[in-house]
Amino acid sequence: MENSEKLANSKEVIAYIAERFPKCFILEGEAKPLKIGIFQDLAERLSDDPKVSKTQLRAGLRQYTSSWRYLHGVKPGASRVDLDGNPCGELEEEHIEHAKATLEESKAKVATRRKEQAKKAREEAKAKKTARAATPPKRRPQPAAKKVEQPVETRALNADEITVGNNVSVNMGKGNMPATIVEINKDDVRIRLSNGLQMVVKAENLRS
Repeated sequence: MENSEKLANSKEVIAYIAERFPKCFILEGEAKPLKIGIFQDLAERLSDDPKVSKTQLRAGLRQYTSSWRYLHGVKPGASRVDLDGNPCGELEEEHIEHAKATLEESKAKVATRRKEQAKKAREEAKAKKTARAATPPKRRPQPAAKKVEQPVETRALNADEITVGNNVSVNMGKGNMPATIVEINKDDVRIRLSNGLQMVVKAENLRS
């Protein structure tokens, strides 16, 4: 049993009548001019067809005959055809001129619409570019300034300050390091640094 579901739109209607009447309607290439009054022929042939109504046929024919490929086919020397592809007379001059004017008008409308779309696209791109230029760039966070340690003023130890267990500073060349006196042997003093390392230094290198 054939599917009798109604056709949804004019595109489906055109595809359907092209399938039913392939010698009259085509889906690709330059279309043939149609017989005057072909709508009535279609309506009669498809009167019992549940898939398509007269309203759909009329809308489908209107779309088919306004297409560029149909208007291209309405030209001098072309013959109209009926549903079975039989010739039905030459085209009249007024019909050829009307088809030519309609085609030119349709192409002009498309060209105008494309220009407007291109102009709109350029304007939108320009607006986006302007917006980006107006937005200040995000500033990268600046690294925190290194804290400059001020040199600690020190003084040489007095003789009575050089005693075991006293906390002192020792001059290591690059700076003073905290230390503790662990042993005294005349001018040599053994100290223990904060990291546990012990070493012998001259008393003159010790600071308060």
